[in-house]
Amino acid sequence: MIGKPKAIVIGAIVAGAVVLGGVAVPLTSHPKFCASCHNIKPSYDSWVASSHKEVTCVDCHVRSTVQGYLEDKVQAGLKDVAIYVFGTPTDAHNLQATVSSDVCLSCHQHILRVSEVAPRDLPPPVKDVGLIMSHRKHMEAFAKRGKGEGCTTCHSQVVHGKPIKGYPIVIPRGHVTADSQPYYPDHPEGSVLRTKAMADCFRCHDGKTEHEGKVLSKRCETCHLPDKIGEFLLN
Repeated sequence: MIGKPKAIVIGAIVAGAVVLGGVAVPLTSHPKFCASCHNIKPSYDSWVASSHKEVTCVDCHVRSTVQGYLEDKVQAGLKDVAIYVFGTPTDAHNLQATVSSDVCLSCHQHILRVSEVAPRDLPPPVKDVGLIMSHRKHMEAFAKRGKGEGCTTCHSQVVHGKPIKGYPIVIPRGHVTADSQPYYPDHPEGSVLRTKAMADCFRCHDGKTEHEGKVLSKRCETCHLPDKIGEFLLN
């Protein structure tokens, strides 16, 4: 009989934790909750205007595995809350977040086959610009380099950036005529987001960098069909 009250207490604690979790998890997973921290607000504003506005924060920033959830959601979330309440939050222009390529590929798996199918079978919008570059080879090269590179190495601004110089969508810089014109991002000089906004394809394809003993090509035709985007190619 002595153990019965103890069991009831434990059961009540467990039940309370389940109920609390059932309420807290959906609440803290909503983008508006993320935006409640003032330094995340700019990221929220750019997200609602992006092509990924139907994809929530946790869909990209939290890996779907148990380990991913515990590290990306629970551990990182508690750390962010502690910093926000007791410390000094990172300036909005210097925020850094890791998005696993596995998360990107869970929705964009087809991109790995872009260079492996006939141009007529390319999915839009890559068909419209004649994109034939091998994403698979880039991913393999990143893995071989072992520097933590992946999808966001080239596409870091696709959600939290904005189109520039009349581009209809956010795309990597450095390979169309407009990129030769002056460009000044809306971020302070030296900030993390400014550095990312200024990054372009030629950081690797500079005519000097080598991979597997070969200098990386600077020819636009290596990745695009000229007749599709001729007016955009650099001379």
